[in-house]
Amino acid sequence: MADLAVVDASPLIVLARAGRLDLLHLAATHIVVPEAVQAEVLAHAEDAAARALTAAGWLGVVHVPFIPDALRRWDLGAGETAVLAYALGRPGAEAILDDLAGRRCAGTLGVPVRGTLGLALVAKTRGLVPAAGPLVAELQAAGMYLSPPVVRRALALVGE
Repeated sequence: MADLAVVDASPLIVLARAGRLDLLHLAATHIVVPEAVQAEVLAHAEDAAARALTAAGWLGVVHVPFIPDALRRWDLGAGETAVLAYALGRPGAEAILDDLAGRRCAGTLGVPVRGTLGLALVAKTRGLVPAAGPLVAELQAAGMYLSPPVVRRALALVGE
């Protein structure tokens, strides 16, 4: 488990809608959300994620003052860029994001990354849920899109 995880909007939204924001605690001791992600989530004030973001006192909001040129060249969204910039400046920090281009960028820049699906698999491997399949189905019902082959391969990793 990392000491610090930086969360993007998509995982935050899906986890909040599913009522499983607690899964973020599987990634790190300290969990932060960049201001750009906060703004993206709060733009939809009626959404469960906006309510959760304001209610969860353990989610810290951080300012990201500098975006490295190597990251800027990827032309990611503001949230993904802020997540990766913040994690990049803190060795050992893990980025929690689902965006494929953002995940590729993280890999190129050497930033550890985990997605919402990865959190569900960790919950299963740590014995917090008896099976990952139902949890993945909950997350999909809350808006996480995964192709059936990706789900099958992921569940096979945890013996399902």
